[in-house]
Amino acid sequence: MDSPVYNCFVDRDKMDAAIQDLGPKELSCTELQELKQLARQGYWAQSHALRGKVYQRLIRDIPCRTVTPDASVYSDIVGKIVGKHSSSYLPLPEFVDNTQVPSYCLNARGEGAVRKILLCIANQFPDISFCPALPAVVALLLHYSIDEAECFEKACRILACNDPGRRLIDQSFLAFESSCMTFGDLVNKYCQAAHKLMVAVSEDVLQVYADWQRWLFGELPLCYFARVFDVFLVEGYKVLYRVALAILKFFHKVRAGQPLESDSVKQDIRTFVKDIAKTVSPEKLLEKAFAIRLFSRKEIQLLQMANEKALKQKGITVKQKSVSLSKRQFVHLAVHAENFRSEIVSVREMRDIWSWVPERFALCQPLLLFSSLQHGYSLARFYFQCEGHEPTLLLIKTTQKEVCGAYLSTDWSERNKFGGKLGFFGTGECFVFRLQPEVQRYEWVVIKHPELTKPPPLMAAEPTAPLSHSASSDPADRLSPFLAARHFNLPSKTESMFMAGGSDCLIVGGGGGQALYIDGDLNRGRTSHCDTFNNQPLCSENFLIAAVEAWGFQDPDTQ
Repeated sequence: MDSPVYNCFVDRDKMDAAIQDLGPKELSCTELQELKQLARQGYWAQSHALRGKVYQRLIRDIPCRTVTPDASVYSDIVGKIVGKHSSSYLPLPEFVDNTQVPSYCLNARGEGAVRKILLCIANQFPDISFCPALPAVVALLLHYSIDEAECFEKACRILACNDPGRRLIDQSFLAFESSCMTFGDLVNKYCQAAHKLMVAVSEDVLQVYADWQRWLFGELPLCYFARVFDVFLVEGYKVLYRVALAILKFFHKVRAGQPLESDSVKQDIRTFVKDIAKTVSPEKLLEKAFAIRLFSRKEIQLLQMANEKALKQKGITVKQKSVSLSKRQFVHLAVHAENFRSEIVSVREMRDIWSWVPERFALCQPLLLFSSLQHGYSLARFYFQCEGHEPTLLLIKTTQKEVCGAYLSTDWSERNKFGGKLGFFGTGECFVFRLQPEVQRYEWVVIKHPELTKPPPLMAAEPTAPLSHSASSDPADRLSPFLAARHFNLPSKTESMFMAGGSDCLIVGGGGGQALYIDGDLNRGRTSHCDTFNNQPLCSENFLIAAVEAWGFQDPDTQ
């Protein structure tokens, strides 16, 4: 077999050692579904020439802005921008946020070429303000490009994608930070054991999750990153979440039971990813990634936009040099030991609950809205104190000292829309839990059993424009809530009975039973298995109430 032909930027010995060239030389398929399967299987992963051809084809087909810089632009501007400086000493654009250029299998000339290309991109894309993933993308593309100009054109097409339903690379701090929050939300739902470990050893778990793109764009060895990028070009941004979740699952599997220090967990994960070949092959990593039954692309977009909206409301849109990542309160500081007072849970227990809530609300601090010991045992007073707050946290302590509760996504005032009748509302972000005698959380049944539903045919025909950031001044205001039940083809309504409130009772969860039922006097309650959360009873099935509390989520800046 003929040896592969590399460009002048690649170290042949490193490349031969990293990726053997044994694969096919041609690709004839044109159907997206077949291309998706071939990308996942690594059809062109072991042919240097074919991967270069496929990248060229896939990137050429990306819909772009009318005026997108091409290879000829690079040839025109590179001399003016670089001048007589040695390429190895060129400064990197500020938007890469001090990210180092991964060398992969590039030689010194290749590493210098990446710097030149990045500076030319900065010249042509002044609107890019934060893009730490770009050095890795350019470095990878340079392995499979004829020259610097072709690599520049490929990178520009990725950056200039204007398909509103197709997200590729984050180019602002707002987009980057909201993707970190979204990743944290996904970890919370799909990697609960790993999340529990991160919360236990990290002062600020979001600081750990904010590193997720670095795992992929920088720490992964070339043969792994190239396989991820193969699929990414075909399937889009969701692939990145999948692979990062798989990495965290493998890290937890390897490190569970071993001591982890708070100040080193970020570095521990980086080292694990860098040495991932000791643990798992590229094939097994992708296999694990695609075994995770993730939310639909639309749901993830809705979650991303909800997180962006929360950041905008807090004025977090650019990286502050004096503030590390998002001004977010540490999980251990969001619930302040010196001023937190509850008759039901301890500071530590409240911190555990806080680690379960969506990231956009973990930015907040707990605010006591209702306490039966302060406001009396009245459901009407409970509603009065809670209305206008969204979401809320319900805590219950029984006379047997059992503790349970629910995270409720929607304002209790929604109950008034049913004309005095008992009606269910809320979204799939609701969950129920118990703390005593042991800790257990139960999320919406669809999260762990997506086979119960499939997107209705109507969803495919919906316009994607509302998900575009340029569709309006604040498109999130017009979007359905993340995990709204109407987005899913559910077999019956029992899987979406999240919360209901009447004058004589409050209910959380329904179908075959109720996760929580509380009477109008806040005196008695009951709990059983229900279809919505597929939960076990949260305490004694019939119980007497010792105390009830409702907590809201307060922005620290409004205190």
